[in-house]
Amino acid sequence: MRRWGNAAIDLMAEYLASIGDRQVYPNTSSNQIREQLDEALPVERSDFDAVLASFRDTIIKLSRHNAHPRMFGYVQAPGTAIAAVADLLASTLNANLTAWRSAPAAVELERLTINWIKEILGYERKAAGLFVSGGSMANMAALMAARRAKASEDLLSKGARSLPQEMRLYVSEETHHSIAKAAALLGIGRDNVRTIRVDERFKIRIDDLTAKINEDLDAGHLPFCVVANAGTVMTGTVDPLIEVSRIAQQFNLWLHVDACYGGFAVLAKSARPLFDGIDKADSVALDPHKWLYLPVDCGCILYRDPEAARATFAQEAEYTRVIAQEAEEAFAFWDYGPELSRRFRALKVWMMLKGVGVRALGEAIEKDLACARHFEQLVQASADFEMLAPVELSIFCFRYVPAQFKRALTSADESTRRKINDELDSLNERLLVELERDGSAYLSNALIHGRFALRGCVMNYRTTLRDMEILLSDLRRVVSRIELTL
Repeated sequence: MRRWGNAAIDLMAEYLASIGDRQVYPNTSSNQIREQLDEALPVERSDFDAVLASFRDTIIKLSRHNAHPRMFGYVQAPGTAIAAVADLLASTLNANLTAWRSAPAAVELERLTINWIKEILGYERKAAGLFVSGGSMANMAALMAARRAKASEDLLSKGARSLPQEMRLYVSEETHHSIAKAAALLGIGRDNVRTIRVDERFKIRIDDLTAKINEDLDAGHLPFCVVANAGTVMTGTVDPLIEVSRIAQQFNLWLHVDACYGGFAVLAKSARPLFDGIDKADSVALDPHKWLYLPVDCGCILYRDPEAARATFAQEAEYTRVIAQEAEEAFAFWDYGPELSRRFRALKVWMMLKGVGVRALGEAIEKDLACARHFEQLVQASADFEMLAPVELSIFCFRYVPAQFKRALTSADESTRRKINDELDSLNERLLVELERDGSAYLSNALIHGRFALRGCVMNYRTTLRDMEILLSDLRRVVSRIELTL
């Protein structure tokens, strides 16, 4: 183990030390990777050094490098060395955090770190929570609790047929697709997910929310939940949480806040006011594997009322019955979420917070926000790019618009403008693909007001203001290789 561990740690250190010098994305194909990996089922053992060499020469070489300072695609954290060590230790212990009796120290550590997260958010001290695989599972767990809390008690025993009305769920146009997916899987139905329009800053419109709730009440439906966003994955928008909570209280709705991307930005002083009102939520979904810079997987769900969660998830069975233990030691995580077997995710959260501290984390997040704002200023000062959405947190949406296109758009009629914008969509799609092939930086895409946007997210303590300038230079260098036509 010592020899293996030393070799693996040396490789980790070598990899992370060179991360900024690597291509973000490999120029490869599925067949090329298979050719290097495909071999017969191993009957005999292989030497560890040979296995580690295959990892270095194939897996690392042909991976997308999420820790690269110019990896701007999606909402992707870089991971940290201390959390990688924590995952190694967690796997060594191999604790299964089903209940206290299964993993006493690990369960207490998870409860402690959940309390720390509640404190970071300013959330209800009596709230409960647990770690899950990611934001999609956290959102699903929240909708499970919301549905149970607002429907009849017969729901869990008799199913949806016990409901006299269709349940209605309210989300904005910016809400993550995992909410609609969860609604479909839970039997609520995608057709009962009501989409609320957003304003010019992509925030949920309170007037449209109120109107749609009243429409559903008049039609005899059962409004039961509204989802507010604390950092959307498309534009990084934070909804007006206080106003949404007021509507939820007025109509007796469960308020769920999807803070998977943006929630931990509350640690940054400049962003903290955006999260006023998050303490009013009945549930909050977070992803420590995003802005706590942790490796996947580590999502989190918080419930303001622990009994609402317990009423949803508790299920008795003889093999889970706790015998001769006091209340604290009889605690079981399976009473608060959908999973039974659960890995020791809390260890990397605990080690990260202990080993780094929230002050340094807040400073790193503040730097990420500053990088996104700096890029917005660079684009606004440029003659060949334009922003398509304002920067609120660390997501930036923009497009390349060469001078001749800008001039044509200024004087064109509506029909001509549509044709020009179609050409710009196509041009920016080509630019995105070529940037990925170039390998110096990586962006993703978004659809903003029906138009193709280049989209980036800064979520990396290695990223600097200079990297934002390099990104713009990379785009100009790559676009010079693309033939421009009007």
